[in-house]
Amino acid sequence: MEFNAQPDAAPPRPSATVVMLRDGPGGLEVFLQKRHGLSDVLGGAYVFPGGKVDPGDGALADRLDAPVAELHAALGEPALPQPDAASLYVAALREVFEETGVLFAAVDSDRASADWAALREGVPFADIVARLGVRLAASAVQPWSRWITPLVGGVVRKRFDTRFFVAAVPPGQQPGHDAHEAIESLWLPPQVALEQYWDGRIELAPPQIMSLAHLCRHADAGSVLAAARGRVPPCIAPEPFEEDGDRVLCYPGDSRHSIGERALPGPTRLRWRNRRFEPDGGLAALLG
Repeated sequence: MEFNAQPDAAPPRPSATVVMLRDGPGGLEVFLQKRHGLSDVLGGAYVFPGGKVDPGDGALADRLDAPVAELHAALGEPALPQPDAASLYVAALREVFEETGVLFAAVDSDRASADWAALREGVPFADIVARLGVRLAASAVQPWSRWITPLVGGVVRKRFDTRFFVAAVPPGQQPGHDAHEAIESLWLPPQVALEQYWDGRIELAPPQIMSLAHLCRHADAGSVLAAARGRVPPCIAPEPFEEDGDRVLCYPGDSRHSIGERALPGPTRLRWRNRRFEPDGGLAALLG
């Protein structure tokens, strides 16, 4: 990754990400995929599965298992049109299936695996859903946060307006990777993922760093999901500046950010040095 110094004035692309959770032997674990090194978005970095909203996503709104008005309210964005909210949920469920093979619907693992193979052979997601005759389990994914890429100062040239959702992986299903967009995948406790990042074993982008720091404060998947249901998802628009020769991204609650109220636990700024983003307090600031 590189710190992007070129502005992109185009509107940010609506997108959705699903942070899949499970309870492992030591507590909470999250699912991460390593993007292909030639990808034009976070190549080589470990990310949560997700991607941009497709034009056809809205057509599957009637396949969601909860009323669109209810899903819209959970996002905490009154100005967002309800059809756009439905598209975000569909995009989240479609992308996680495309990238990991996990289908949030009432299907068994064999059926999900067979349909993932069909998808990779070119069968459209909408056709798979219609053939199965199932409802997509939008109720299983909870809005967690919203991240808007800054005009300049992120790690990619493209800008995204991404809704992060959290969800427990459906019973019996095991996520993987498609060996195309993602070349590796693994489950890690959030604190271990941050430790590996700090040791240089994996690469992470700022939204993943800050989200993992947030998840470090939870012991299990149930705690995360309860927290998601109990609050309005924060909107996080990082603001870049330069200080002491370093480029810095700051977050709500930082003295340099335009919003004074803190939105996330952990550090309020990440500094670009040693060819990565670091908080001033080091690893301890992330782990809390």
